[in-house]
Amino acid sequence: MWSWLIKPIVKLNVKQQLILLFLIMISPILILNSYGNMKAEQILKRHVTNAYVELNKQNFTIINRDIDTVNKITTTIIQNQLMQQINMSGNDSVLDRVKRYETIEKLLGSYSQGAERGDGIYYSLYVYDPDDYYFFAPNFPQVKKAGVYFFSKGEKPYWFEEAVQQKGRGYLRFMGKLSPQAENLKTLTYVRAVNTIYEGAGTIGVLVVTKMDSKLGESLKSISLPDGGEIYLTDLENQVLASTAIDTGEVIELPEGAEAGDPEGMVDVITSDFIYVVNNNHSMGQKLVYKVPVKSLLQQQNEMKQVIQYITVAYAVFGLMIITYFWRSLMTPLQKLAFFVRKYEPGNRVPETPSRGSNDEVSVLISATYDMARRLNGLIIYKYQMELKQKESQLQLLYQQINPHLLYNTLESIYWKSSLEGNVESAEMIKELSKLMKISLSRGRELITLEEELEHASAYIKLQQLRHDYTFRVVWNIEPETKSNLIPKISLQPLIENAIIHGVKNMGEDGEILISTYAEEETILIQIDDNGYKQVDYEAIDGILNDERPHSASGYGIRNVQQRIHLHFGPEYGICYAPRTEDGTRVTVKLPKSHITD
Repeated sequence: MWSWLIKPIVKLNVKQQLILLFLIMISPILILNSYGNMKAEQILKRHVTNAYVELNKQNFTIINRDIDTVNKITTTIIQNQLMQQINMSGNDSVLDRVKRYETIEKLLGSYSQGAERGDGIYYSLYVYDPDDYYFFAPNFPQVKKAGVYFFSKGEKPYWFEEAVQQKGRGYLRFMGKLSPQAENLKTLTYVRAVNTIYEGAGTIGVLVVTKMDSKLGESLKSISLPDGGEIYLTDLENQVLASTAIDTGEVIELPEGAEAGDPEGMVDVITSDFIYVVNNNHSMGQKLVYKVPVKSLLQQQNEMKQVIQYITVAYAVFGLMIITYFWRSLMTPLQKLAFFVRKYEPGNRVPETPSRGSNDEVSVLISATYDMARRLNGLIIYKYQMELKQKESQLQLLYQQINPHLLYNTLESIYWKSSLEGNVESAEMIKELSKLMKISLSRGRELITLEEELEHASAYIKLQQLRHDYTFRVVWNIEPETKSNLIPKISLQPLIENAIIHGVKNMGEDGEILISTYAEEETILIQIDDNGYKQVDYEAIDGILNDERPHSASGYGIRNVQQRIHLHFGPEYGICYAPRTEDGTRVTVKLPKSHITD
């Protein structure tokens, strides 16, 4: 029944069968996922966006109520009899002016909320006093303080005339600085001119309510948005007046359809990353913006995800049936190949290549695998020979790079020491140098006993103390059973040199170097501790020791030691740097237990 469909598939080669299998499996999954994502986005826009539109309206109502409360309080203050009696005529006595000033100060302080905590709103009155009638009053306004401030023409705030032109209408304004004399603190203010309500027209001053961003921020924080959601109260130019995310005064960017100048009312814009719900109020010159991350909302669409998962499982079962057919058509020859690959070990004899009687991709793969195994056997023999020669060359090169440099510097120091101080100390230096040369040469041996290496290290320390008049202490803690262990020669000298130069060199008698050896099961540990006080970049040292191509040219000595230990004993042994529990640095050398054999 199905022969008309199966026969063409059987004639396809492996590549064509895999392509067909891929198309059969991936096409339904892609279509279903695309359809599911489209429906999920539609549901998200239809339900969630509408919910946040209503929430935005309610939130804006609460904010307007807070602003209206401030507006009513300013109206009460303006209508106060003492407030209306302020004049710049100069007819009042100084005592009357002082009393009026103190009374209005108390009045403004009584309306200021949260003054005792420092997080409330503060009412302040700014009065233009060109003739300095109120000379006794301060003229340095503060953001977190209520009060009355008088200023002359040269001290007039930049926003004063703007407020007067509003003719008593209050409005929100962001200020970076209240006046030229004030502290430079950003604050959201409510500004309203104080006009006289008696005969004649005129402006008494301007009421300024500071820290409105704290007041409005409380209303914004009462709304809970998904993780990453942000709320902004801005002016019509998108300058932030209050926010749950960023500082007041910054300008936010809104997507197309929600920019400045949009019509009155609600606007919602959905981008690939966020949902924007914007409430434009042109009469108040404000916007309330909700920025909701789409990703957080999509995580809540569990029902839609479950539907997609059920459909995916159904198609997976169908796909499994298709895969089973193709698997059986390829399994027999590949099983034989897998058996050979598991059984084969590099260097063993390779049997004759099996023949399948066809020239498809699987046959080519089997033939190539057997040929590759034969070539690998030849490469293993060649590589083994080359590695032996390479290790011998590397060891010789590493030793040649160390000895000449050390001997040159030491002999030069002996020359100058002998010239300046006489023969006693020079003779002592020559004696220690002879030890260094004797142990360094070691009759051609590359591995020496730890006892010989410690003698070499002791001679090096004495030379350094004589050369530079160092007075640091050296403490030796050597377990006897470790002395016969083998170690690459000249391994401890670069480590001790680092401990001196970067640790105790400038510490005088307070400096101390502790050299210890321990035996643990099948390993030997050598520790060199110093109590140096300098900061050490252990990450950089680790890079010098272990990176195949270190970026820094420094640290050549310790890297040389690490490479020689690896060459002799393997990568599981070597050196590492770490901070001590007390001040200073500890370097640990890990070696296997080994002894000289005849």
